[in-house]
Amino acid sequence: MNTLSKAIQGGEFLVRETPAKDIFIPEQFTEEQKMMAQACQDFIDTEITPNIEAIDGMKDPDLVPSIFKKAGELGLLGISVPEEYGGMGMSFNTSMLIADIIGAAGSFSTTYGAHTGIGTLPILYYGSEEQKQKYLPLLATGEWAACYCLTEPDAGSDANSGKTKAVLSPDGKHYLISGQKMWISNAGFADLFIVFAKIEDDKNLTAFIVEKTFGGITMNEEEKKMGIKGSSTRQVFFNDCPVPVENMLSDRQNGFKIAVNILNIGRVKLGAGVLGGVRTVTTHSIRYSSERKQFGVSINSFGAIKSKLAEMAIRTYVSESLCYRVGQDIEDRINALIAEGMNETEAKLKGVEAFAMECAIAKIHGSEVLDYVVDQGVQVYGGMGYSAEAPMERAYRDARIARIYEGTNEINRMLMVGMLLKRAMKGEVNLFEPAMAVSAELTSVPSFETIDTSELFAAEKVVLKNLKKIFLMVGGKAAMALQDRIEDEQEVMMNLADLMIEIYAVESAILRTEKLVSIKGEEACTNQIAMSQVYLAEAIEKINAAAKEAIAAFTKADEQKVMLMGLKRYTKAELVNTKVLRRQIADYMIAQGKYPF
Repeated sequence: MNTLSKAIQGGEFLVRETPAKDIFIPEQFTEEQKMMAQACQDFIDTEITPNIEAIDGMKDPDLVPSIFKKAGELGLLGISVPEEYGGMGMSFNTSMLIADIIGAAGSFSTTYGAHTGIGTLPILYYGSEEQKQKYLPLLATGEWAACYCLTEPDAGSDANSGKTKAVLSPDGKHYLISGQKMWISNAGFADLFIVFAKIEDDKNLTAFIVEKTFGGITMNEEEKKMGIKGSSTRQVFFNDCPVPVENMLSDRQNGFKIAVNILNIGRVKLGAGVLGGVRTVTTHSIRYSSERKQFGVSINSFGAIKSKLAEMAIRTYVSESLCYRVGQDIEDRINALIAEGMNETEAKLKGVEAFAMECAIAKIHGSEVLDYVVDQGVQVYGGMGYSAEAPMERAYRDARIARIYEGTNEINRMLMVGMLLKRAMKGEVNLFEPAMAVSAELTSVPSFETIDTSELFAAEKVVLKNLKKIFLMVGGKAAMALQDRIEDEQEVMMNLADLMIEIYAVESAILRTEKLVSIKGEEACTNQIAMSQVYLAEAIEKINAAAKEAIAAFTKADEQKVMLMGLKRYTKAELVNTKVLRRQIADYMIAQGKYPF
């Protein structure tokens, strides 16, 4: 059996057990990777934090471009770019780590992500050798800034419906591009535009590399936005912009495929890219709650505040766990494909594509954790949280975009379920056999197996296995009952997505903690164990609610009763005293004065 057939496939977490030793945890980063992360943190401390008001004010048009160039000089823009093209050629999970740290840079994290991700990667993964040689060194060093022009006024989530046209010039040397693009990050100072347009009556988009100096490009003023005010966002107009034919990126009509695959990478990077901000907000909240006195004591002595602080940490820990788990799965897949003879560029694309569902989970979970944490941060600060003088107001506004860009969370939920069902139909994920086994189990007598409670997480893993059975029960029945109509039943699709997200999230946290215990010992990991236990208790409730809603949507009478009995059976778990565990976690964080995990 080859390496790939043994390795876990995308979506298989629902039907396969993953040993803790097989996942990567952030505590495993090497000294070199930690040094890169520290260099990134130093950059934020020296270039971003002191200038945060000026960046958001955007009164000096040269400020952000100059900071951007400094990031390039430090090598931060070329993490993913191979050394032969002027980059650092570091691993996928290292690029995740840098995205994570830069997440604390506010608006600049959008500038950074748009350039290093959707601005640079289309050329890295789809460019010809000549295109890579010409453009990647400029982008990796920050000499040039890049942006990505996909969205149009009438083409957002339905990107392939874009109306921008590319017409071949009479001499056959140029494509003349005309159309309007909107919400283009970095447009105000970009030197290079990745532009998607349709040639003649093509069904699918084609991608082009467009230099600002080609001409025929105009822009609106900077958009006035709710948040990320320090990032450049403009509408871009192309009016017979002449693009040399050799600047077509990849093949004609391959643009939609490029967009989809690059957005997969963008999603998992965004999942990591919120973490720096989430940790920073949590740390601010811990410190403020220590300083703020009411009724003669610090407010962090109150159970209500402790509960908030602990929950901020728990959700952050879980999001970290799942992001770096999928990052390493992608990296392992890339390395296995290369070992089997695939060229590196194709292997990178296929590696990410294989875990597209998990990429969507990372994006959804991370962005929703960010929203939760900044909201609770405002609440911990109380009246000061609403003041622009304190850090929470900006964090609250900046966070909101994360649930929208790289595909809205609703679109991502439906995409991941649709993708899973398609892969199951093709036999790439063996979903239907386990679903049928669960269906048969529903009418059988429950087994009362004894659990060896001396083993860490033994009881929790039984519960986890049962949560997977809930997905198989509900998803299998939904696929049978709704068949071709399932994609029109968006509410059910979103219920199924929520089941997938919570299962992957809680499993990732448990496996991370289990692996950490094997390295450091149980006594050193009491808080991580507590976080995993609390999150499992929460996940059970969320899964129960989502499954119940779905069952009500497509079942009736006896069939519904059987499924509800199954749901009750599979959500059965020992009651956990989450109050005590949250207080334990909060007390530890308050003593440390920061998010310490």
